[in-house]
Amino acid sequence: MSDVATLKALQSKYESLKSEISKVIIGQEAVVDSVLNAIFSGGHVLLIGVPGLAKTLLVQTVAQALGLDFKRIQFTPDLMPSDILGSEILNNQREFEFIPGPIFSNLVLADEINRTPPKTQAALLEAMQERGVTIAGKRYALANPYFVLATQNPIEQEGTYPLPEAQLDRFMFAVELDYPSFDEEVQIVKSTTSPSSAKVNPLFTAEEIIKFQEVIQKIPVADNVISYAVSIVNKTRASNPMASDLVKEYIDWGAGPRASQNLIIAAKTRAALKGKLSPDQEDVQAVAREVLQHRLLRNYKAEANNISMLQIIESLF
Repeated sequence: MSDVATLKALQSKYESLKSEISKVIIGQEAVVDSVLNAIFSGGHVLLIGVPGLAKTLLVQTVAQALGLDFKRIQFTPDLMPSDILGSEILNNQREFEFIPGPIFSNLVLADEINRTPPKTQAALLEAMQERGVTIAGKRYALANPYFVLATQNPIEQEGTYPLPEAQLDRFMFAVELDYPSFDEEVQIVKSTTSPSSAKVNPLFTAEEIIKFQEVIQKIPVADNVISYAVSIVNKTRASNPMASDLVKEYIDWGAGPRASQNLIIAAKTRAALKGKLSPDQEDVQAVAREVLQHRLLRNYKAEANNISMLQIIESLF
């Protein structure tokens, strides 16, 4: 099958995939689009939202619809790195045997990732970037494809440990979930308070997802689109002459080169899912908020003047 035919097959199956997910997840279409974009791009996602917005259910449903192996880790203050990565034990033959932890899966849900100390949060760094972990000096490769989808509650900060910037940068997207509309909430209540339950059918295999990722990587991008993406990221740096006035006044630290890379990869995937053979500036703009909002560090003046991250990002265009 040619690359063009593969992209057409992806576009066709993508609509079926969204229909399958909508059996369980009502509304949140933009969130579902962002999560699936990151998955076909090979990236990780940080889901930010108040309790009860079906963040965990969304990840479980996506894993089922994609036919991927799924593991859930509930992050707590007493969680240790070995609880995530696994550890070596002495077996009956008096030999050390490695018992893999829940991180060895295609799709890992890191639930309430900011509830655990930095020591345990850092256990994910190597896995997210290099798709492998090192235990007792020996490196173990993780499954392919491999994704981390983490959730975070933005309103309850007592007893939490904010993610360091180095780890936030590992997430391709930070996606905010909002409350459902009135009609959507009515449908949610109807579907969850009756005995019937929808069955989600797997539509993909791990091999198919890998193939689609490889073809998306091959999509050509015009030089002016790459320059546009890089210029957006440059504008987030207050010391750069291209920076907007809002950035110069309210941003302490801008985004790094990984943001430029993710803008282009996500734009490629968005173009492929919409049936285009190459991304344009509109595709870059469409993914900019999710790529940038967790990579910019606002200063105290922004909070004092109630300047939101969305306002700052919109000023970049």
